Amino acid sequence: MHNFKELKVWQKAVDLAVKIYTVTKSFPVKEKFGLFSQMRRAGVSISSNIAEGCAKTSSKSFVNSLKVSLDESFEFETQLIISERVGILDPEIGKEMETDLSEIQRMIMGLKTSLEAKS
Repeated sequence: MHNFKELKVWQKAVDLAVKIYTVTKSFPVKEKFGLFSQMRRAGVSISSNIAEGCAKTSSKSFVNSLKVSLDESFEFETQLIISERVGILDPEIGKEMETDLSEIQRMIMGLKTSLEAKS
């Protein structure tokens, strides 16, 4: 069992989730049940699954939670791209968030690889 709050990847994922909430506040009201809510759910899920994995008693279970977290990150990346293309997300902010997300994805994959090597 790990203390998820000490993991840099969890910290960065939480920072990204907070940024998502801030950015989506400016989305049109008509998107409240579309990209707005999907992006928030995916963003929160990235860090939540990392935290959930830390509570698992085996590395294999932790790896499964990291896979879910990674899946959510790619879902969020797709939503970012769509938001930019339809013009509701400023491209500069989108690129900044994509950069943050790429770093988180690399960190998740690194942690996953490390845990798999220990199994």
